[in-house]
Amino acid sequence: MSNKTRIAYMYDPDIGCYDYEPGHCMKPFRIRMTHDLVMSYGLYRNMEVYRAKPATDLEMTQFHTDEYIEFLKRVTPDTIGNCQQEALKYDISGDCPVFDGLFEFCSISAGGSMEGAARLNRGRCDIAVNWAGGLHHAKKGQAGGFCYVNDIVLAILELLRVYQRVLYIDIDIHHGDGVEEAFYTTDRVMTCSFHKFGEFYPGTGHLSDIGIGSGKKYAVNVPLRDGIDDDAYRRIFESVITDVMTCYNPEAIVLQCGADSLSGDRLGSFNLSMEGHANCVKFVKKFGRPTMLLGGGGYSIRNVARTWAFETAHAVGDSVSKVLPFSDYYEYYCPEYLLDVPRSNMSNDNTPEYLEKIRSTISERLRSLPFAPSVQMQDVPRESLGGAEEDEDMLADLDTDKNMDVRMTELQQDRHVENDNEFYDSDVEDEKNEHVATEPNNEEVSDEEMADAAEPEEDDKAETNGASTDEAPVHRSSIVRPSETSAVVLEDNGQPSGSTGPLPGTGNTATPPRSPQSDHPAPESNDAESAHSDNIQQASPPAEVN
Repeated sequence: MSNKTRIAYMYDPDIGCYDYEPGHCMKPFRIRMTHDLVMSYGLYRNMEVYRAKPATDLEMTQFHTDEYIEFLKRVTPDTIGNCQQEALKYDISGDCPVFDGLFEFCSISAGGSMEGAARLNRGRCDIAVNWAGGLHHAKKGQAGGFCYVNDIVLAILELLRVYQRVLYIDIDIHHGDGVEEAFYTTDRVMTCSFHKFGEFYPGTGHLSDIGIGSGKKYAVNVPLRDGIDDDAYRRIFESVITDVMTCYNPEAIVLQCGADSLSGDRLGSFNLSMEGHANCVKFVKKFGRPTMLLGGGGYSIRNVARTWAFETAHAVGDSVSKVLPFSDYYEYYCPEYLLDVPRSNMSNDNTPEYLEKIRSTISERLRSLPFAPSVQMQDVPRESLGGAEEDEDMLADLDTDKNMDVRMTELQQDRHVENDNEFYDSDVEDEKNEHVATEPNNEEVSDEEMADAAEPEEDDKAETNGASTDEAPVHRSSIVRPSETSAVVLEDNGQPSGSTGPLPGTGNTATPPRSPQSDHPAPESNDAESAHSDNIQQASPPAEVN
C-alpha cells in the first residue's frame, strides 16, 4: 500500500456553473463532465478528493499587478460600459469577455492549483490534479487567450518555496507564452512547450526563443506543424523530455495537458488520439518526481472529458473500460458511448527530417548547460501569507490521517469551542445591563423628576434668595449627570454655571439653561404659593451695586 501513488484531486462543483458568453469556445462545463466520468469509473476510491479554498486577491498579486486584479474583482457585465479604457488596457474584450462571476471563476481555478502545489510541498501527495487550471496565456497585467489569471505561475511560485528547480511542460496546441514570459530570466524554472508555430495564436514560441540573462537556454520551444500523429509526437516528446531530465534534473514537474491538441478539436489542427495524448502523462509519471497535472485548452467538450478522465486513470494507475459507464451526461457521448478519441486521416506535415533537426538543436543547447544548476536555498518563513492558517491546515491533515475512522476528532471539537475572549454585540449589551443592575447608587431618573428639574423647588428658592452676598459659594464634589435633552455647562471650578439648587434625585447643584423668556415671571398655579413668593422677595432684596 505504501508504494501506491498518492493522488490529490482538486474539484469545485461551482466551476461548471460559469459561462463565458453564448457561442464562446471556452466551456467550463467540460470540467464538470470530466469529474462525472471520474466518479462514474470509481477512480475517486484511489484518490483524495479536495475542494480547495478559492485564491484571494492578495494571493493572486504574488504574480499579477494589484491594479489588474482589482479591475477583475470589480468589473461586471453591467459596469463594463463605464470602464472601456481600462478594459482595453487589460485586453478584456473579444476572446476574454466579462461575464457574471468572472473573479470567482479565476479564484477557483487559481486556488486549486495553489492548493495542489502546497500539498506537494508538504509531501501530502505524489501527483496533484486540477483540471480547472492550466490557463497559461494570462500575463502579469493582461488577459489573453481565454485566460485571466495564470494559475500555473502561481503554482510554480509556490513550488519554488521548497524545490530548487521546477520543470514546466506544455502539450497544449498553443504556445505557453504567459508561463515562459514569467520565468524567462531565471534558471530555477525550465519551460518546455510543444505547440503549433506559424500563423497561429499567440504567434510566439520560435525555436530560437531560449531565454535571456540567467534564464538563457532554459526556455525550450518545440514548434510543430499541422497533422502531427501519435508516433511522431511520441518520438519528439520522449526524446526532448529525456534530454531535459538528464541535463536539468528538476525536483518537481508541472504538466499542462491542454486537450486542444487532440484530433477533431474545434480550434486545433493536430491529429493526436486519446492514447497518444495520455502517453505524455504516462511517460512523465515514470520519473517519479512530484508532479502536478493541469488542464488547459480543449474545445470539443466530449473529447476533453474523455481524455482527462483517461489521464486521471493513468495517474492513479488503474485500467478503465472503453465502454462508458452510465452517468449524468451519458447522452453527450452518443452515438458510440466509448472512452476513445480516434485519429483522423489528416496528413502529417511534420517530416522526420524536420523533427530530427528540432531534436538535435535542442539537445546541443542542453549539453552546453551546467548540470542541475544549484540554487542557494534558505528557509522560507511559512507565515508570509496566512502562515498560521497554513499551519492549521497541516495539523488538520495529520489529525485526519490518524483518526480516519472517527467522525468528530478532538481537534475538530476544539475548533467548535467558543473562545471566552470573543465578544459579540449581544454579549456587550448583556454585560452593560448587568453592570447597571448591580449599581445600587446609580438610580435612574424618572421623567417626572426630569420635568421637575426645570422649576426650582420652593425651599431651594427661599434658601437661595435669602443667602447673603458676603457668603462664599459652596463647592460640591458630586458629578453632574445631565439629562439626554438638556446640556449642563461646567465652569472651571467644577460648579455648573448658574447653579441654584440640587437636581432631584442626584444631590447635584445645577439648573437648565435659561431661555430668553425666563426674565418674565411664570404665572403661579395658586394664591398661596404667590403670596409666599412675595414675602420672600420683600425679606431679601437684591444687593446694591456701588
